[in-house]
Amino acid sequence: MHSFTTKLLVCAILLSFLFLCSPSLNAQTAGDGFQPLFNGRDLDGWVHVNTPEDTWRVEDELLICSGKPIGEIRTVDMYQNFELKLEWRHMVPKGNAGVFVWADDITSRGVPFHRGIEVQVLENAYGNNESHTTHGDIFPIHGAKMVPVNGRGNGSRAFPTQWRSNPSPEWNHYHIVCNSGNISLAVNGEIVTQGKAASPCKGYICLESEGGVVHYRNIQIKSLPDSPISDSDTAIANRGYRSLYSGLDLRGWETESAADWGINDWVLAHVGRGMATLKAVPQQTISGFIADVRLGEKSAQLDVMLPGLADQVSISGSENSEFASSLMSVNAWNRLEFSLQDDPPNVKVNGRLFSLQSLSDSKVHNEIRFSASGKLDLANIFVR
Repeated sequence: MHSFTTKLLVCAILLSFLFLCSPSLNAQTAGDGFQPLFNGRDLDGWVHVNTPEDTWRVEDELLICSGKPIGEIRTVDMYQNFELKLEWRHMVPKGNAGVFVWADDITSRGVPFHRGIEVQVLENAYGNNESHTTHGDIFPIHGAKMVPVNGRGNGSRAFPTQWRSNPSPEWNHYHIVCNSGNISLAVNGEIVTQGKAASPCKGYICLESEGGVVHYRNIQIKSLPDSPISDSDTAIANRGYRSLYSGLDLRGWETESAADWGINDWVLAHVGRGMATLKAVPQQTISGFIADVRLGEKSAQLDVMLPGLADQVSISGSENSEFASSLMSVNAWNRLEFSLQDDPPNVKVNGRLFSLQSLSDSKVHNEIRFSASGKLDLANIFVR
């Protein structure tokens, strides 16, 4: 009995020693060049672009996205050539989400999405047709370019050669390889979708929130050697912008009539008949401001007042407006991009530059203010 007990004790000690000496999962991951892109505890290494903290939470080493509002988080760092592995599952039928690669720092004009290449994350019940599948389509969006290896017609969308995605609530594994403008996707172990000649081919990695609850886990990345690249193939790098609109409510804003404003997910709508004002007071001096505006009728008008400006900037459907020649037609989105620390300060209206007049230091106010009349929408409100 004593000998048997001794043998058991020796075995236990040896097993413990082997366990302690054996590499952990993370060490093994590091050994093949992959590093965690999501640490399983918090969103360190990620930036909230146009979704608030409410949209994302970490629980049991899962990154859980509520799906509301529509928008993204992105990596702190830009990547050019790399391999990305992750697991995802939708928790509701017909769930929609995506992984963006080679993306800009913030969202594009009039949409809640970045310019970049999207790897689709659709739940099977969403359905398949000639325009899309639920098994790992890849496509460029909002100004990006890509040639599909397996396309349909003259489009730029690449379609999978096999249907391998599992339905909700089962897990799926994606292995995305991005190298020199070429991209491939393996779904649950088999390469199914490919594209080439992508531009940009250096940028941020984004995870998308788009309506349904989705879980992510085991997000890992391996950097590959860089290749020669032109400036035109590099996405817009971080300019320091942060969102001022949550897409869920009017947090951070003051208004005398909340009923005049409609929270329509990523769109903030003026729904009142008369003039309504929104005001925000930034905690520090601001150097830049971006807002997208869509006039719903010619009589609509948006006045924008920012710290340091002598006069408000008025956007309207009137043909006599200072910016009329640069505005899109009614019901189309416009982007206003202010540079407040330039001398003189200026605003770009859909890319066209206009100089503005600044206030003397003694008269500078510290207030961001929208005054709206008529039917109009706001989106992509960023400050730096």
